[in-house]
Amino acid sequence: MAPNLDSPVQTQLAIAVLNRPVTNEYHDINKSEGRPAGRRRVFVQTDSGCVLGIELDRGDNAHTVKRKLQVALHVPTDESLLTFGDLVLKNDLSAVRKDSPLLLTRNFMHRSSSTPCLSPTGKDLQHRDRSGPIEIIGCLRHHSITKQLVKSVVKAIQNVVDPIPIHNGLGGAYYFRNCKGERIAIVKPTDEEPFAPNNPKGFIGKALGQPGLKKTVRVGETGFREVAAYLLDYDHFANVPPTALVKITHSVFNVNEGVTCNNSKPQNRKPKPISKIASFQQFIPHDFDAGDHGTSIFPVTAVHRIGILDVRIFNTDRHAGNLLVRKLEDGAAKFGGQVELIPIDHGLCLPETLDDPYFEWIHWPQASIPFSGEELQYIANLDPVRDSDMLRLELPMIREACIRVLVLCTTFLKEAAAFGLCLSDIGEMMSRHFTVREEEPSELEVLCIETRKLLCDVEVFHQETHLEEEFQFDIDSEETDDLSMPKTPPGYLFGIREGISRNPLSKLDESLEEIDEEQEEDNQDGEAEEPNGLQALCASKLSISPKGINLGKTSLLQGWSRSLKERLPTSASFVSLADMGEEEWGAFLEKFQELLHGAFCGRRCKIAGRRHSLGSSCQF
Repeated sequence: MAPNLDSPVQTQLAIAVLNRPVTNEYHDINKSEGRPAGRRRVFVQTDSGCVLGIELDRGDNAHTVKRKLQVALHVPTDESLLTFGDLVLKNDLSAVRKDSPLLLTRNFMHRSSSTPCLSPTGKDLQHRDRSGPIEIIGCLRHHSITKQLVKSVVKAIQNVVDPIPIHNGLGGAYYFRNCKGERIAIVKPTDEEPFAPNNPKGFIGKALGQPGLKKTVRVGETGFREVAAYLLDYDHFANVPPTALVKITHSVFNVNEGVTCNNSKPQNRKPKPISKIASFQQFIPHDFDAGDHGTSIFPVTAVHRIGILDVRIFNTDRHAGNLLVRKLEDGAAKFGGQVELIPIDHGLCLPETLDDPYFEWIHWPQASIPFSGEELQYIANLDPVRDSDMLRLELPMIREACIRVLVLCTTFLKEAAAFGLCLSDIGEMMSRHFTVREEEPSELEVLCIETRKLLCDVEVFHQETHLEEEFQFDIDSEETDDLSMPKTPPGYLFGIREGISRNPLSKLDESLEEIDEEQEEDNQDGEAEEPNGLQALCASKLSISPKGINLGKTSLLQGWSRSLKERLPTSASFVSLADMGEEEWGAFLEKFQELLHGAFCGRRCKIAGRRHSLGSSCQF
């Protein structure tokens, strides 16, 4: 029976860190006093948002962890699933690093009035989590600024300076302040995202780990992406504010009725502190956002740098509201002084598959200006392999499919910039086009589809060659027994298999079939057809194999793209990168880069044709 994950777990209490001494003092995450060697702490989050801290011994495995959780949550071990990103933890926990967040989901559970309340029981588990109001999850090499902000926020909390809920937006967010009452950080709990169980604005209905506001981004994982965008913004190139993933405890956080087992709370009782995993981002004071005024005052460099980041991380939500504008000149006498842009809200970047991105800057005049030498040098120095290794180290819970999207987009950006395309051209090639009847794939998606087709053709070609060699060997040995022939479906030798989408070279194949039909009509007496007709047809196919195609010819590539767009159905995702093995993924990237030159030539011809048409139509 399929697990029912739509209903939230009925618990939301701050749980004591298991097997850890209780203290009222704030602990620096770097310190490890009282922890025996070989032990590491992890944070387990239920699909309703409840966070538990657990100390793992060297000999612990997934089963022992679930047994510890069974004491707290009354969930049998055979009815729970422990996941780490897209890795299901069945036994080995070697891939789990210190302070990593794990997700506990349930299998084969029916929620009804008789379902036991998954609240903590036991003497040791009823203590509040006093390990610290805020703890940074993960490495601290990039979080020096964040550590100072955390200390300021903790001091303010101790001085009863409460956070302020943010009422705009679809998800739960809070301004955390310092002792002076100044806003210094924005906190977004993962279980208060849109559709998450504890969303304070009514957008609920899904459990953590399910497809969210966008199908390519799961509920509860936007905070990881906020941190990833900051980590990928090397040298503060695009001006992303410092961001970290934290475990944070406060009574201001929202818990919906039905998620907690205590639905009837006395009005005069002070709410208990709640522990949650959240993104913690520095608040940047600003004057307005990019949607409040025209774009003419925005520096070209700032637009280019934000666009470069958006292309790399395949941002699906870059609108004017998440581009903050701050004046650099204090007390400017008139509007139009020098300003800087601050990009925020990167929770919908790095989707698991190629989606339709949204780039607010794509039609801004700044995006049509060529890259500067400094920007080209920055792009040339980008290393997608290094980026992948860094994300796996800093955010091991990021899914591998998201990392592949990063690698693909970074490769695309590097090649496009080296070819001479501007930011708007790159953004248009990544964006889908809408017709009256359906949504068409972007030029980037078409390239990926063509790459997969070519790899499939190469594989089929090798299989054909192998079968032809076996067939020729049988002829040479003069074996007439039909049982010795390979049992292959009709048309398999020619790369035509039922149930598989048509080949990009289908038009050429159809022309060959027409020629063969004409030859058959001319040879109706049956005597003119030679016994080596099969070999002749195979030879004709060899002449049009992928190895013999000039991929730099724009007309051929455009013809394939057009035919593919005509055949593709309306879909939320035309391309999937997660279904390839490591070897196939490496071959895909190589073939993808080979196709890029022809695609860029096609884009340049399209731009030239557009300008020529505009110039010929405007006669004065």
